[in-house]
Amino acid sequence: MSEVADKVVKKGAKVKGEAVYPKETYIEWYTIMLRIRRFEEAALKAYSLQKIRGFLHVYIGQEAIAAGIKTALRPEDKVLTGYRQHGIALTKGLTSKSCMAELFGKVTGAVKGKGGSMHFSSKEHNYIGGNGIVGAQIPIGAGVALAEKYRGTDNLSLTMFGDGAARQGALHEAFNMAMTWKLPVLYVVENNQYAMGTSVERTTNVHDIYKLGLGYDMPSEQVDGMSPEAVHEAMDRAAKHIRSGKGPYFLEIKTYRYRGHSVSDPGNYRSKDEVKEFKEKDPIALLEEKMIAQGLVSEKEFDAIKLAVKEEIAEAVEFADKSDFPLGSELYDDNYVQKDYPFIMD
Repeated sequence: MSEVADKVVKKGAKVKGEAVYPKETYIEWYTIMLRIRRFEEAALKAYSLQKIRGFLHVYIGQEAIAAGIKTALRPEDKVLTGYRQHGIALTKGLTSKSCMAELFGKVTGAVKGKGGSMHFSSKEHNYIGGNGIVGAQIPIGAGVALAEKYRGTDNLSLTMFGDGAARQGALHEAFNMAMTWKLPVLYVVENNQYAMGTSVERTTNVHDIYKLGLGYDMPSEQVDGMSPEAVHEAMDRAAKHIRSGKGPYFLEIKTYRYRGHSVSDPGNYRSKDEVKEFKEKDPIALLEEKMIAQGLVSEKEFDAIKLAVKEEIAEAVEFADKSDFPLGSELYDDNYVQKDYPFIMD
């Protein structure tokens, strides 16, 4: 086993072990993960057909994180993340049609075709959204948590970022302020081992990223991000801590992306053996294997789930393809509070 693969932490319930949650929960996790996988695969195909332009960062391999988030947190909790964000958006309730249409740059998209792959958002679903600036969401997440505390809610601000963003100076400022003011923010670093094409080992002396939180006395732990059970359990622990008024929590979720950093990245910095070893830990395949072994779902039920997801994603692609592009006259709409702002400087 490669050194990188060996460092994926295995905590919580074992994927191949005894089922410890209701059948419905396992079906929900499986459906979420399969929907994200098929959505991202369809997006890659559409990109190859030049239906999608610009940047495209897919979530393939990291789906178990989204599944665990869905069952552990509340719909009222606010979510912020980086630009590898399609899977998280789908988990928060944005439809596959609106997300695919956004990738296509269509007016029926989540933000009317103006955000593209990196900038989905939805006030209705408490999804503050993706952020194209590396690490910018980290201090913003603290601000969102401050707003929730000011309003007297017990909602939390889930603020997600990648291992590369963990090197930003703003992280330390945000962590310090969040702990000082005991803000209800759950920080999550999705450590997929590589910041673009550079491994964690080459960017820092602190290879266990969760330790960054310990410098601020922030409760911090590592989680196996290839298991929805482990993610759910860690998220649940963190959420209970935060909602009790004790302040922030930091999770380093160890995962792996099977594709390159973006659609244009061939991933030549990784060995074939390393990728192969991680594909043997595919969270979707392992969960399906477990559900079959435990007799939770019949082959007929699996076929029904797979067909429903396949049809949903096919409909999303067709919807996006047939939707209209935004009008040129709407270029400045929804960008500024003051409608004539772009034109006041002659």
